[in-house]
Amino acid sequence: MARIILKCPYLKSGTKKTSAHLSNLVTYMANRNGVEKLTVENKNLPFTQKQDNLINQIIKEFPNTKSLFEYEDYIKNRTIENASDFISIALEQNLDKINKRENYVDYIANRPRVERIGTHGLFTGGDDEIVLSRISEEVANHTGNVWTPIISLRRDDAIRTGFDNAEAWHNMLSYYAPEIAESMKIPVENFRWYAAFHNESHHPHIHMICYSVNPIDGYLTKKGIEKMKSGLVKNIFKNEMQLIYAGQSQRRDRVKAESKEMLLQLIQEMKIGTIQNTQIEKLFLNLTERLKHTKGKRVYGYLQPSVKAIVDEIVDELSKEEKVSKAYELWYEMRNEVLNSYMDEPSEPLPLSKQKEFKSIKNIIIAEADKLSKGEISFVEIENIDTFLYNNDFAESDNPEVVEDTVDFEVMEDNNTDGLDTGHIYVKWTNEYKMAREYLFGTDEIEQNFKVALELFTEESVKGNALAMFEIGRIYSDGLGVEIDMDKANNYYKKALSRFQKVESQKAWEYTEYRIGKMYSQGLGTEKDLKTASYWFNLSAEKKYKYAQYSLGGLYYRGQGVEQNFQTAFSLYLKSAKQGFPYADFEVAKMYRDGTGIDKDANESNHYFEKAFVGFEKLEKQGCDDKIQYRLGWMLQNGIGTNRDIAKAKEYFEKSAKFGNIFARYSLAKIILEEDNPTNEEVKKAIDYMHIASNSGNKFAQYSLGRIYLEGKHTFKDINKAITLLTLSAEQDNEFAAYKLGMIYLKDEEITKDINKAIAFLTQSAEKNNEWASYQLGKLYLMGVDIPKDTEKAIEYLTKSAEQGNQFAQYVLGKLFLIGKDVPKDKETAVKFFTLSAEQGNEYAKFFLENIDKFREPSVGLCTSRVLHHMSKIFEDNIPLNKSKVGLKIDSKLLRKLKGKKIAQGHKRDDHEERMTL
Repeated sequence: MARIILKCPYLKSGTKKTSAHLSNLVTYMANRNGVEKLTVENKNLPFTQKQDNLINQIIKEFPNTKSLFEYEDYIKNRTIENASDFISIALEQNLDKINKRENYVDYIANRPRVERIGTHGLFTGGDDEIVLSRISEEVANHTGNVWTPIISLRRDDAIRTGFDNAEAWHNMLSYYAPEIAESMKIPVENFRWYAAFHNESHHPHIHMICYSVNPIDGYLTKKGIEKMKSGLVKNIFKNEMQLIYAGQSQRRDRVKAESKEMLLQLIQEMKIGTIQNTQIEKLFLNLTERLKHTKGKRVYGYLQPSVKAIVDEIVDELSKEEKVSKAYELWYEMRNEVLNSYMDEPSEPLPLSKQKEFKSIKNIIIAEADKLSKGEISFVEIENIDTFLYNNDFAESDNPEVVEDTVDFEVMEDNNTDGLDTGHIYVKWTNEYKMAREYLFGTDEIEQNFKVALELFTEESVKGNALAMFEIGRIYSDGLGVEIDMDKANNYYKKALSRFQKVESQKAWEYTEYRIGKMYSQGLGTEKDLKTASYWFNLSAEKKYKYAQYSLGGLYYRGQGVEQNFQTAFSLYLKSAKQGFPYADFEVAKMYRDGTGIDKDANESNHYFEKAFVGFEKLEKQGCDDKIQYRLGWMLQNGIGTNRDIAKAKEYFEKSAKFGNIFARYSLAKIILEEDNPTNEEVKKAIDYMHIASNSGNKFAQYSLGRIYLEGKHTFKDINKAITLLTLSAEQDNEFAAYKLGMIYLKDEEITKDINKAIAFLTQSAEKNNEWASYQLGKLYLMGVDIPKDTEKAIEYLTKSAEQGNQFAQYVLGKLFLIGKDVPKDKETAVKFFTLSAEQGNEYAKFFLENIDKFREPSVGLCTSRVLHHMSKIFEDNIPLNKSKVGLKIDSKLLRKLKGKKIAQGHKRDDHEERMTL
């Protein structure tokens, strides 16, 4: 089969000297034009002594050169020509060790048999002319690593595929360069590459130079090299690979058919009692007895070596079954057929018990043996389901917008220059006040400066401007350029409130009524009093003041200070929105989307979300407000009212975070910590932001920070800190934190197991409708191991979880009603729950539905049948198909990975994953 050879050495940063013991090779490189002159007469003569010495030295210094095409040719036929070809290419592929950077660029651009494009052979993407001296200097002075991939073909493969000229390589590499950048972990916008085509007689090859303009970017792993090589094979041999993939697809279908046939045949034989495998049954019984005396987890990794050996023996005995043996042989053949394209040495077949792709069968065997001793029939729901749930990342809880609904934001105020003046007390957007705000927030012309802003606000405050007093309170409250001082902040807020009230007493004014309502709603300068706030908002709203309409709508929506009324809330929001207030547009969009207070209308919802985004952008340009910046970042992050743009969202969060916005700091921290390769400085900033948000009472920040300390990701592992933070979050009714705590205390791993605390936290989470907490409680009460068995409670919790759509709870209930253990036997109810679970893709529920009349009492033969069923599923999930072939079926395991990758790239979630809404 056609092959390529890819080598990816690199020139290290800071390398100036070549090794003295390689000087002989350097000399050869420098004078290769005159070395071993080949003629028609002598090229087929035996190799010379000089060549033999060089080859021996090369093999000693660079053992990996034995994998080259040229070495294969030389071993088959030790002629002068083949020896010379091997020496040349072997030295070229190790220039990173024996030459200097500037020499390397010049060498690949000008060496003999390079196909020139102009005055030299160097090219890159596009048609721009390359100045060789500039590139040589750039590479020589680059402070980061420079990779030098070399891609080699056999001459007949190059001619057949059309890759025997520089133009073909130029076109292909220009298209494929982004994939090379991705393999090297270099952002494509920072990626630079150059190449030259060397048209050698037997093995034409391409030399590349790859690096990032950012010296800290880039690293290349073995997996990355395999990915590059796989992609090159697909691009160079694409026509031939299509035939291979088509054959693989046919074989995959055949293997699936044989697995299904094997399963049905075994079940039928079991039914009439003719199946016999004495050795497997004996091993199963032996394993069952050993497990009875085994303490701790019934998981392969925790078992004693002697017990593991029994499990391995069962797997290998199963592999002797004709159908399994044939399937495994086909699987290995197909796997090597794909890998042979881009792996120099495909692995030798291993015993099935040692093959990592099939390791899950071991825990299935252990589970079946354990159930056999208890007289139960069961399929393992998923491998290590408790571990899956324990580590599950509940993305819903990481969304601070959920909290935002309970926060009444200070909106962008009108530039009311008239205001009201009562002598030494006034409320005016004076020129001095507006100038102070420009220094507070920064503009295109004025750089942000908290110190100057405070000085200007203080001057205005002394003159009696209540607005300036309010802003000073905010500065000390949020710590903008000063240490946080809540006493000073409250003092200035009280002054501002009293001045607002004084101005209002002189003349009723919708603006001061709104400001007074705001301060009562947030408890600024006074005790928080939502009823009083609603009174002032209502006075202002009756005068059609859009900000008051919006704020009063929020109180009606949440039932704060007034009786909850969604219709009234919608009416107030809509009135405000019609006056061009984007916050009101946003709330109207949400209510249309959710059908709250109004009939659902997706078109109207999208319209108002888009209108809100445009409005927020306009307000942000008028004056930088951290709450508007946060909202813009959130909409860009989630693709609400605009296209999803994480980079732009990050910019807005950065701006908002500078003003101390807790939500922005939390969101920015989440983005940073989810990036592939955040810098140490960014990670430190993110953790600091998490701590600030956590200390401010943000329950989602507490939850996220608790998980960080629990998992030891990005920082040191600290179980005590994790528990403290998760407890704080749980105390604020965060059901995800409560669930996590319940699982921690249930595990007996990091801390001493405490079943009472586990039950308490899981119950708290279940009461908040967490389906996983209900499922776990149901299992605990059903098993009766750590707590007294309570079938009634178990059914109650499992049913609650099942009704919330949990496929595992549905499956367990199906088994209970099918077997009739602990509950009355009810085949109809069993079918109902199995059907619900099977509709979500639960293979084991499907199996019971298809064979619901075939099960009698548990037996060793039945255990074997179930294990064989699992084995066929594992074969199905691990068929080694090419991942990018269009038109072929994609196995379920790969499909799940592709869906996850699409979501990570910003595509909309599919129906398999519910999207969290506000």
